[in-house]
Amino acid sequence: MFDSAIYAERRKRLQTQMQCGIAIIPTAPEVARNADAHYDYRHDSHFYYLTGFTEPEAVLVLVAGEQMQTILFCREKNAEREVWDGFRYGPDAASEKFGLDAAYPISQLDEKLAELMGNQPLLFYPLGADAIWDARIIKLREAVKAKARTGIRAPGEIRDVREPINEMRLFKDAHEQDVMRRAARISGDAHRRAMRFTRPGSFEYEVEAELLHEFCRHGARHPAYTSIVAGGANACTLHYVGNNARLNDGDLLLIDAGCELEGYAADITRTFPVNGKFSAAQKDVYEVVLAAQAAAIAAAKPDMPWNSPHEAALRILSQGFIDLKLCQGSVESVLESESYKQFYMHRTGHWLGMDVHDVGEYKIGERWRPLQPGMVLTVEPGCYIRPSESVPRALWNIGIRIEDDVLITARGNEVITQDTPKTINEIEETMRHE
Repeated sequence: MFDSAIYAERRKRLQTQMQCGIAIIPTAPEVARNADAHYDYRHDSHFYYLTGFTEPEAVLVLVAGEQMQTILFCREKNAEREVWDGFRYGPDAASEKFGLDAAYPISQLDEKLAELMGNQPLLFYPLGADAIWDARIIKLREAVKAKARTGIRAPGEIRDVREPINEMRLFKDAHEQDVMRRAARISGDAHRRAMRFTRPGSFEYEVEAELLHEFCRHGARHPAYTSIVAGGANACTLHYVGNNARLNDGDLLLIDAGCELEGYAADITRTFPVNGKFSAAQKDVYEVVLAAQAAAIAAAKPDMPWNSPHEAALRILSQGFIDLKLCQGSVESVLESESYKQFYMHRTGHWLGMDVHDVGEYKIGERWRPLQPGMVLTVEPGCYIRPSESVPRALWNIGIRIEDDVLITARGNEVITQDTPKTINEIEETMRHE
């Protein structure tokens, strides 16, 4: 159930941080797919975080200072367009529903902004995010400047409104945590469904269809990102999204997929055998990656630097690569030379929230920022072994990644995707076909 107080509190926090000035935050534009058809609309995350409003053609304006205001500009009610395109709130209903001080038709935006920007010392705006909007805002600011002889001043400085919003979004409140747990549960069910469906001879896109079916079945109409369904050698391409190859007996299938629910993303990766049974070589590599992930998750706790999970995973992976005869020397020499990067070339995680690669700084100054309660991150070590004369042939084309979503808590962490089968026994048991 929609709770406008959640969004009102966020707006107030932002206005308090602004201290003075005006913030202008547009939502995302609609994007044409072809002719008169559009891609499914997806709101701007910053705008949604502060409003909960999901219609296109909308702008939020916040005025900070002694007389704070929250104003929405949106489409007018239009009975004829609603016949074709569906319900729209209109300014009056939107103002009441979303807890705003006022709302106006989007057609009045430039006129009203020219008034609201007058005598404001600061302008907060996502400068550089959209060239068309940049030009529009600069033109409006110049129009206010032209009123100087009447005693009206234009904002003297433009600041990026995304900086304070990003920091707010980094810490998930109780409402956000609840939505993300539900997104994780739906996504975990989808991975389990994919495991049960997969058989030699099926196509990657057929497995992808099972994921999407499970998402939609629980009200998550869209994936949070393009699903990766990569069989065999395709799993060694980190961002493979072709999803059109036939799955072969004896190969592994790597699935990196998560749903978006109420604006929030889940992000899970599981790797499992197409035929339901790991080979000896696949087990050896899988156990290395699983151990690396366990070490990384153990390091994801309050006051530990952001980089700690990555460093913990690297030590386990490096030793594992030595044991598998992929790397030579000691763990320290492998880390120092970075020879592990032939088989593990990405970092171990990222922030997660409204965006799958969510906002928030990873460093404060020159130091990795400490993890704190309310942060959500992914933990996703991997190993990708392409054919090479220096690599044991039994390991060729094995690509494995294991990814979970981790909420930092006061006492440690909560793996919100923990119910998704992950150990070799859990996966093989899930994949036993009746």
